Amino acid sequence: MTPAVNQAKKAKINFTLHQYTHDPSSDSYGDEAAEKLGLSQDRVFKTLVIELDSRELAVALVPVSGKLDLKSAAGLLNAKKARMADQKEVERATGYILGGVSPLGQKKSLAFIMDESAREFDTLFVSAGRRGLEIELSPRDLAELTRAGWGRIRK
Repeated sequence: MTPAVNQAKKAKINFTLHQYTHDPSSDSYGDEAAEKLGLSQDRVFKTLVIELDSRELAVALVPVSGKLDLKSAAGLLNAKKARMADQKEVERATGYILGGVSPLGQKKSLAFIMDESAREFDTLFVSAGRRGLEIELSPRDLAELTRAGWGRIRK
């Protein structure tokens, strides 16, 4: 299993794994997951790694249906600016490849913020650590495991 699944098991939280066949030609991993699992794009969340003006990395979780508001995310993380992190830095810090970055089981402990819309759901879906594998869990459990802050970070 992936480090994400191992962390969920170790924490003894309720979760469900959902697998689908990943299409390598897909250009949007989150859209693909929502479509193949028959889910609303509001309920599937993408894990985005950003670089703050301090050069520190942080994680932002937003629904697939929206875009990350970098300015809002930066402000909530006490930074003036943020930009999307470089792919190599993302993979080095998280231990995952793009399209399979899970908020759980990352190599480094990064600051973490979740869009407040996640609270609307009993469960949500995030990558379980590889393309074609999603983990369904409660937003509360996810926030607790990642020590996430909450805020409006979706455009």
